[in-house]
Amino acid sequence: MRGPIATPVVAAKARRGDVGVYITGLGAVTPIYTVTVRSRVDGQLMKIYYQEGEVVHQGDPLVEIDPRPYEVQLTQAEGQLIKDQAALANAQIDLARYQTLITHNAVPEQQLATQKTLVEQYQGAVKSDQGQIDSAKLNLTYCHITAPIAGRVGLRLVDPGNIVHASDQNGLLVITQIQPISVIFTISEDQVPTVLAKMRSGQRLRVDAYDRDMNEKLAQGWLTTIDNQIDQTTGTVKLRGTFGNQDNALFPNQFVNARLLVEEKRGVTVVPSAVVQRSSQMTYVYVVKPDSTVTIRQVTLGTTEGDQSEITAGLAPGEVVVMTGVDKLQEGSKVSVHLDGEKPPGKAQ
Repeated sequence: MRGPIATPVVAAKARRGDVGVYITGLGAVTPIYTVTVRSRVDGQLMKIYYQEGEVVHQGDPLVEIDPRPYEVQLTQAEGQLIKDQAALANAQIDLARYQTLITHNAVPEQQLATQKTLVEQYQGAVKSDQGQIDSAKLNLTYCHITAPIAGRVGLRLVDPGNIVHASDQNGLLVITQIQPISVIFTISEDQVPTVLAKMRSGQRLRVDAYDRDMNEKLAQGWLTTIDNQIDQTTGTVKLRGTFGNQDNALFPNQFVNARLLVEEKRGVTVVPSAVVQRSSQMTYVYVVKPDSTVTIRQVTLGTTEGDQSEITAGLAPGEVVVMTGVDKLQEGSKVSVHLDGEKPPGKAQ
């Protein structure tokens, strides 16, 4: 008599490998620095030195305000300083003369005291004039606006020829730092102690940013800080991960899924998640024995990461477990095994 017909199945070998323990949260790409550039003086907007969307460096020229009114103020202040310096010099000469004459009782003491006061007044005037000069020079500096940070320039908010004021609420342009950039994401308050414990021990935790559908990894960065309070309405806390973003894969306000790696288990037994079967009583796998029959083996699951699962008990590395075709199997079924990832026998290379 012919033996039972072998059921074709696809199987996989349990292997020893590494699996990461991740905490996943919803997040948004948030610039570390965003600066709205405003004018600090009143005047006509004369020149613009940047292009919209351009990446600028700290100190690069951006905008020029008409400097001529402040050049006039500087000239006036310098002229007043010269005038008051001359008056001070003359008063000091008179003071020296009175100090000599007082020793011969040639002038009253009141006149000497008055002259001392006059010298001090002129000294104050000279100092005030110097302040006016410094103020005019500072305004001239403010006429030439440079980039306060490195980043990308947004759309132009004011066109050349317009009169701008220091009191204007709207700025001239906005600069957003994009390298590095951060992702602010939330995790459950129950997960906070785990993260805090890792941070306090000095561990550097990796953060991966994925797209909206969790299909594509956009960037890899590191956890830099955790917020100082829990949002009671949602039971979550905010975290900030920082990314170098050298390829500009992350864009400000972009929605991302953040995955925080809190632990990496090494040298554990790993199988494809598809081999794991569940019933109301247990979690199990179909193990292929050397005689090409299967047996049901209860297992204990650990961490599941993507399409891989950790087996903490019930299975050893190297054992073959059924991945597809389990619906036709029972204890002792004869199987014809094709290992996942290998070419079927008889197929041309």
